Amino acid sequence: MSFTGPVNVEIRFLDPPKDGSIPHAVVPASGPPQENYSAVAHQVSLTDLRGQESEYNLDKDAFAALQNVPSEMTYESWDSDEAVKTTYYSEVEDLLFKNVPGTHKVVIFDHTIRRYNPEADRQPVVFAHVDQTPKAAALRVREHVKDPEEAEKLLAGRCRIINVWRPLNGKVESMPLAFATAASVAPDDLSTIERRYPHYTGETMGVKYNPNQKWLYWSGIDNDERILIKCSDTREDVARRVPHSAFVDPRSTENSKPRESIEVRGLVFG
Repeated sequence: MSFTGPVNVEIRFLDPPKDGSIPHAVVPASGPPQENYSAVAHQVSLTDLRGQESEYNLDKDAFAALQNVPSEMTYESWDSDEAVKTTYYSEVEDLLFKNVPGTHKVVIFDHTIRRYNPEADRQPVVFAHVDQTPKAAALRVREHVKDPEEAEKLLAGRCRIINVWRPLNGKVESMPLAFATAASVAPDDLSTIERRYPHYTGETMGVKYNPNQKWLYWSGIDNDERILIKCSDTREDVARRVPHSAFVDPRSTENSKPRESIEVRGLVFG
């Protein structure tokens, strides 16, 4: 079963603290995070980009939709962390070199497998967000480029963080991914959210609702398709980040296949 075409859905947006303080989540060593902000759901009309993939690109929209991407990964191999880090990381690196113009160096730094299953370790995120702030992106470079001198040289040039997203179990029938074209997102729509861990503080971005935002999804995305999600870009005259969120598709039923997906995160230099 697959669903295509425009659809109205609920997306959860950031509702900042009423006292004007910085939104934050205190993340203890064990137990749930303690947040000083909340999420509010708004009805959003999603445009289906199926059949219009070539109209969107990383510099204009901060995302791209790629088709006919080969892979040696089988469904069973996703359970092997070693296979993901050797076989699939290599495929993602090659994909980024081929599809992100100007790239001269790629550093894959982590991945997350999400399953729409109450017993899964990581669920789809149903909250409009961006993975990194500019500060957090620079920290990623300094953390994952082991030579400090090289890290600073790379930061002096163009640096992007791009997530490569794909399903693991065939066409997505439930909990798809929505994203807002960057050209429709005003700077004031985004707000830093501090993630306060015991030993450090990370930063993500929450997204406040704005009716001018243009939200899209890609219906029936399959195993041979990829979404490139740009989370950060040091170049200032292009789209620098794309808000995104999973959503409950009202057309899904109890018989719809639970979504399983992987996102691989890479530093892309050049």
